[in-house]
Amino acid sequence: MLVSSKELLLTAKQKHFAIPSANFVDEISAKAHIEVAEEMNLPLILSFAQVHSKYQSLEEAANIGKYYANKAKVPVVLHLDHGEDFDFIKRAIDLGFTSVMIDASNETLNENIRITKEVVDYAHAHDVCVEAEIGHVGTGVSIDALSEAKSVYTSVEEAIKLTQETNLDSLAVSIGTAHGSYKGTPVINFERLKELSEALDVPLVLHGGSSSGDENLSRCAKKGIAKINIYTDFILNAYKNLQENEAKDYFAVKTLLKDGIKDILRRYYKVFSTQNI
Repeated sequence: MLVSSKELLLTAKQKHFAIPSANFVDEISAKAHIEVAEEMNLPLILSFAQVHSKYQSLEEAANIGKYYANKAKVPVVLHLDHGEDFDFIKRAIDLGFTSVMIDASNETLNENIRITKEVVDYAHAHDVCVEAEIGHVGTGVSIDALSEAKSVYTSVEEAIKLTQETNLDSLAVSIGTAHGSYKGTPVINFERLKELSEALDVPLVLHGGSSSGDENLSRCAKKGIAKINIYTDFILNAYKNLQENEAKDYFAVKTLLKDGIKDILRRYYKVFSTQNI
């Protein structure tokens, strides 16, 4: 069933677990994510990033996401990940996304507030939740870079100001992860996470979950992160599964790719201690 993210994330925050935000780039990946969610009887945030509109259009993503979400037997949020501008985000809302992210983290704080508030005002008028970002999650060794900028830790004071002045629903914070994959395991600033979790009432989001280490991510879920984004691990494991197994035809290729994605999501559901809602 297609749902809002608001109650799901608030419940995750209160009960100290995280919900995976699984990015999809086509029908194969969308279907893989939904099938695992149903198999494990767990909620899912099905995410499509603006940067991935080079692989499928926003309209295609909306149609695919809504189709599979509406058929699902578990709660599914259709989320726009890393929305970069108001026009694109507005289109996503008008097309039926139930949650959107505005990423103005590279802007000054005042400009981030202005842009985020514009998105919040429009989204809330359409019963759509809004995620914003403060601090900045840069890239590791990325196969699909969202930004080449280095990560900047989230300031507690700035996070409070952005949250209070925009009425956002969830906040992506930077505590040591990066988009893409890593040469090693990142060092997470759990002290900063503790400070942010205690200072803010809204659910917190962690971007750059791929390859961040199961122990790190499990601890993040228990210590205040309600939503963890995964993308790169899905793509890498799908290709790895294809390389390691013989595919005799087109349909076998699709199955191997989907199975590689599904294995990763099953693992992260367990790592995040996700609960049925």
